[in-house]
Amino acid sequence: MDELRKIDLNLLLTLHALLSEKHVTRAALRLHRSQPAVSHALAQLRAHFDDPLLIRQHGQMALTARAQSLAKPLQDALGSLNGLLAAPQFDPAQARRRFRLSLSDYSSRIILPPLVRHLRQVAPGIDLAISQASRETMLAQLLDGELDLALGIFPELPADIAAQTLFEDRFISVADRQVLPAKGGLALNDWLARPHVLMAMHPDAHDEIERTLAEQGLRRHIALALPHWSAAVEVLTGTDLVLTVAKRAVGPMRQHPSLRQFTPPLAIPALAYQQAWHARKDSDPGHRWLREAVWACSQPGR
Repeated sequence: MDELRKIDLNLLLTLHALLSEKHVTRAALRLHRSQPAVSHALAQLRAHFDDPLLIRQHGQMALTARAQSLAKPLQDALGSLNGLLAAPQFDPAQARRRFRLSLSDYSSRIILPPLVRHLRQVAPGIDLAISQASRETMLAQLLDGELDLALGIFPELPADIAAQTLFEDRFISVADRQVLPAKGGLALNDWLARPHVLMAMHPDAHDEIERTLAEQGLRRHIALALPHWSAAVEVLTGTDLVLTVAKRAVGPMRQHPSLRQFTPPLAIPALAYQQAWHARKDSDPGHRWLREAVWACSQPGR
């Protein structure tokens, strides 16, 4: 380390060019520097190594014995430095790694099937560990390093958390056909008068629908609060309950012939569904590859 402090590392690059080209002018061209600059560097190198390094023999430049002994160690050292400074590579086919994700059964149904198929085809050594939690818990787990990726809706993000929107979804209301008008949906007063199903990890959650209602000074009655998307749809049959959820959570309505969807009589902003991660993962090539895979597998039609 003491010897490294005595020399500018740029001089080592110049030395490598001189040893390779055995010519000051050609070394200057290789380095995109002027010939006087390279000549000055050669003078510094000669002083440092106490050796002429390049000498003229039979009308051309040749390496001294000292210079020849430096060539291989210098090549190896510069190669190691280049590998140290270069961006690490990630080969999904060879990778052996386990990623921890947190997402709801809504996003699990949309993203996991195509994502798992993709991983099994191109990255069979990558394992996934899936958990489910509230958005507040997911963000805390990202900050603590307990999660690699959190998928959800994050209106507010801590400073160290990065996020990417995967897709947007709109809200629909769903109810049993027997308790709806023959055509259309429900007027706002009728919609508010119905008992509602709330999809949330916690019964008292204040979601996008509740915020929209509060902004207009309105309230709805939550008759059932539960965290299971699939069950929330199934419980509607044969009841007067109304469920208002993201459209992609329900899936094709042909799977629920007794139910009908309609546009909520309330202007609820579209959902921006995101994947979030801690900024410490930004430069991790494996993590970056996974984020790109999640984004691709979340797009409609996958």
